[in-house]
Amino acid sequence: MDIGTLIEEVIEREGGYSHHPADRGGPTNWGITQGVARENGYAGDMRTMPRAVAESIYRRLYWERPGYAFAAEIAPDVAAELFDTAVNMGPAAATGFLQRALNALNRNQKDYPDLTVDRRIGAKTLAALGAFMALRGRGGERVLLKAVEALQGERYIALAESRPANEAFLYGRLANRIG
Repeated sequence: MDIGTLIEEVIEREGGYSHHPADRGGPTNWGITQGVARENGYAGDMRTMPRAVAESIYRRLYWERPGYAFAAEIAPDVAAELFDTAVNMGPAAATGFLQRALNALNRNQKDYPDLTVDRRIGAKTLAALGAFMALRGRGGERVLLKAVEALQGERYIALAESRPANEAFLYGRLANRIG
């Protein structure tokens, strides 16, 4: 797994400059919202934000800081999904989906203890992921991936139900971000 490849895929999917009226994130370029760009030191016009700025933000905020590089050593496909979900929903949401899925798949704590869903990758989450993978292998990783994506899909639908303007994005999110 190469984070550079994952970043390329996200940028390809997100495209260039956008300012959709239903998007609460406001102006976006390369998938980076203006708010995130400003929080990370970019003060220029979003239409001309360099791609390298977006790549740096993706690497730092959505891969390194949440600890997905460590998860990738154990379950690379799950880590790739966590990165993509974090880009779209934030690292806390993505990590929470992983923790909830691991809890639901531990056979009532027979395989490893339940995790506190604190929405952060730490030693206990990595240990649970490692125990799950040791027991279930690559086939189990596919099941865990489905569980994480199911939680993500449910959240997209809930967002569309709670704010009708979000329906403008639902089809594309389900088509491009789930399975």
